[in-house]
Amino acid sequence: MQTVPFRLIDEPIEVTFETPPLLEKKPDAPISFTWRGTIYPIVEIIEEWEDYRRHGKMERNMVPGHLRYALRKGSWGVGRFFFRVRVQQGNIFEIYYDRAPNSADDRKGHWFILGERREAPSQNNI
Repeated sequence: MQTVPFRLIDEPIEVTFETPPLLEKKPDAPISFTWRGTIYPIVEIIEEWEDYRRHGKMERNMVPGHLRYALRKGSWGVGRFFFRVRVQQGNIFEIYYDRAPNSADDRKGHWFILGERREAPSQNNI
């Protein structure tokens, strides 16, 4: 199924797991999330992927060999885990877990809703 962006949101969400992730900084998709006070049960995981790219100063602070490894496996506090999901209400959302800590006191990553998507119109050639 092809989808296209519908609206950008990029706001924090709370997530629920059936069982907590074995590796907290490398989670599987949650079973639901809460956004703006509404619970969205996830009924389908359409796609999932990781992004371990560094940005800005963090990209320039590694030697090339280490950077290549970090792009494949990640490094502490760098990376995002993305999930394109369909919720019980029928919407398609992209949510992600950002491994970056907020501060020394808040070293865990956080979950966000990136945006909403819609199914792409079919491309029937006549």
